[in-house]
Amino acid sequence: MRRRPTTIAAALALLTCVASPRAQSPEVLALQWAQYEAETPKSVLELQPFRSETRLEVGGEHGVIGTAALTNLNPHIGAWFLLSLEWHGARSTYHLENPDPAHQRLELSLEQAGVVGIRGLGGRDDCVIFKPDGESPLVEGVHSGLPYAPLCGGELYLRNPVVGHRTSLEAVTEFLRDHVYGGEEIISFAKTELYRDRFLERPASTSSTCSPPASSGSGAPQRAATDPQPHEHCVVPGSLGLDLVADSTGLAVGDWYGVRDLPRVYVSTLAPESLASNLLLGKQQGVNRLDSVESAALVYLVAFDLGSFDLHFALGTDHPRLDWSPRPPERVRDPRLPGPDGVASPAPLITNGMVSPADVDRTVATFAGGFKREHGAFRYGPFSLENHGSHYGFIQEGTIFSKLQPGLATLLTMADGRVEMKTWTRADEATLEDIRDARQNGVPLIEYDPARGTSAPGALVNLWGPGNWSGSAAEVLRTVRAGACLQQSGARSFLVYAYFSAATPSAMARVFEGYHCRYAMQLDINALEHTYLALYVRRNHERLVEHVVQGMEQCDSHTREGLAPRFLAVPDDRDFFYLTRRGGSS
Repeated sequence: MRRRPTTIAAALALLTCVASPRAQSPEVLALQWAQYEAETPKSVLELQPFRSETRLEVGGEHGVIGTAALTNLNPHIGAWFLLSLEWHGARSTYHLENPDPAHQRLELSLEQAGVVGIRGLGGRDDCVIFKPDGESPLVEGVHSGLPYAPLCGGELYLRNPVVGHRTSLEAVTEFLRDHVYGGEEIISFAKTELYRDRFLERPASTSSTCSPPASSGSGAPQRAATDPQPHEHCVVPGSLGLDLVADSTGLAVGDWYGVRDLPRVYVSTLAPESLASNLLLGKQQGVNRLDSVESAALVYLVAFDLGSFDLHFALGTDHPRLDWSPRPPERVRDPRLPGPDGVASPAPLITNGMVSPADVDRTVATFAGGFKREHGAFRYGPFSLENHGSHYGFIQEGTIFSKLQPGLATLLTMADGRVEMKTWTRADEATLEDIRDARQNGVPLIEYDPARGTSAPGALVNLWGPGNWSGSAAEVLRTVRAGACLQQSGARSFLVYAYFSAATPSAMARVFEGYHCRYAMQLDINALEHTYLALYVRRNHERLVEHVVQGMEQCDSHTREGLAPRFLAVPDDRDFFYLTRRGGSS
């Protein structure tokens, strides 16, 4: 537990709101960039090249008795701050979250004795958060144990450490990996013999007329490129857990349907065998011919109109970690460093694995992120020999936890809300300051060629080792998988999540290609908790939780009050994405 600062007999600091972040001098920024790049052990704070710190010495009758420091981790984003108070050798550090960075900025200034506060939040004056001579909101927030302790009427949050929920499958898997000799081989055997095709779902057909899909003119995404189907042929999605705007149980293959009471969200389904023959039978290098099982395995896709939603990324309480993955060859790992970026842990920053309370009411979807750190690096191929094994990078609220690595597929959100997917390059570091959230997860399934203006399957789609596609140690690639892509339909951009009930990377690439994706990447694999997606629908004054696959409900927590969905109501040990509805969108 953090120690409480001792009583202060002199003037302390007051946090106040300002209209814009304070600019750092070129010399300070150059020094911080050198710290960021240096291959030496460092704190996560030294991994923030754009940070801005205000530090004040507080004097008393007998000279300086302490300091107060406020660090804006990325002034261009303005969401996360680190408040440090040090008096008579006792130091306390607090991770503060600003839920409205567009209108609120925090800065230190001297004010009345012994009081730390916030001025200007939502029109409030002198919102006190700490009093050295008695209980105060900041101390009460620490003692509350809440993942987000509200300060100043919820206009500011203190982030507290909590234990993240994990399923029994994850608990057993981690125990085997961490404590049992040969545990990875046991897990690989289970994947191959027990879990392979466990979630396989084949489409059922019906002779009834397909329910009319949403038209592209109504704002729906582009339908998939499929071979002509008889008009009466429909897919009956047996395990789909989403309530659609459809007047029959049959869905037309490759078409899009609206989600009931959730505007601008659409669902589509098909099996890869329904794709146009020129896609399935193409001789394109780098994509394997699909086998009979994955060709007939059902895929569910959920599309979000990015004109109506904002995308966010959040780390779990435990994953992904910042230490070394055991995958890269020993010769590319620096024994002096606790991890590939020199950082051992996120402390003193807090990762608490759930949606911020400021976003909960606007959240319409959550879905699981990418690989854990132990799987998020390369064992084979060129990437295994570059950049310490090319560990996957990630950023939350403008705060860098692991550096983005060149050549890797990256899903990111910019400061202005734009969502991009790209293969990261060294040149992209020029935009690093403007990145709010980012997550890398391997190499692209579909990659965009700006010179030609076309998209095609990535070069490593059918290479298990160099592509780090995971599956099992025996190179068994067919398993349940999730992925994401960006699709353009006229003037509208869509983020598309896809759940593959049994697929190899080649099947994923073909499906995303069939849906005209500009860029696509894999998320996580092997289990429902790793491929999880939930939608939150308001209907008849209730908020309902609907899962893309019905079995995913078992990944949530169940209380006396009812279902408590992971990420939204319960802290989780895994990272995730979530989408919030923009104000006034329809």
